[in-house]
Amino acid sequence: MDDRLLDLQNVSMAFGGLKVVDDLDLHVSRGEIVSVIGPNGAGKTTLFNLITGVYQPTGGDIVFDGKSIIGLEPHQITGRGIARTFQTLRLFLNMSVRENVMAAAYGHTKAGVFRSMLRTPGMRREEQEIRELAEKRLAFFGDRLMGYRWDQPAYSLSYANRRRLEIARATATNPTLLLLDEPAAGMNPKETQEITELIELLRTDGGYSILVIEHDMHVVEGISDRVVALDHGLKIAEGTFEEVATSPQVVEAYLGTGGMARK
Repeated sequence: MDDRLLDLQNVSMAFGGLKVVDDLDLHVSRGEIVSVIGPNGAGKTTLFNLITGVYQPTGGDIVFDGKSIIGLEPHQITGRGIARTFQTLRLFLNMSVRENVMAAAYGHTKAGVFRSMLRTPGMRREEQEIRELAEKRLAFFGDRLMGYRWDQPAYSLSYANRRRLEIARATATNPTLLLLDEPAAGMNPKETQEITELIELLRTDGGYSILVIEHDMHVVEGISDRVVALDHGLKIAEGTFEEVATSPQVVEAYLGTGGMARK
């Protein structure tokens, strides 16, 4: 059997009478990059919200690293080793680049409010460790987020570098699984190629397993070990990029029956 890090087993989610995820089986093995594709409204972001504890499924189980994470709060799931980015950037724009990454690491500290107010030696030591961790995570992104940029406010970064910063912040929680929600959204072709290369580096050099939601098929083709296609909460195809991209069900989901007939 493969070494499954994340395993969704017959997961369903309904809001009232509307079923947005329907009896879904999906897994990510250690060291694997899996892409989730599908038209708008397919249930992709809901899938991420279920994995990270924002929503609790109405059926099925979600197993991470051999243990069920159903019923855990989002911060507890983060502590287990899952981190995510968002389709819409959620940075602290008035904080510096370094402070944005440091903010993600404070959940691992032990100093409480009282020790922080008194600035005890132990608290200062933790602060220095977090600072060093943030700089290490930023260094992974090379010149894009290095040097003088550390002290710049996040709002001064280009859109592509804000995307990189959000990924850097996610890695500061020390995850084993990264959930990337449309990391190439809004980027030009050059930036898209760079983010494709970065995702592969996150796997090979960073050691992360990765689950990606992405609409750009060039990115999906360039990074994916497997591709899962959703439509209205149902898994309609799974396999290599070539297998999924040529699936009649996937073509119909994106183009409609008429589009499939013309092809």
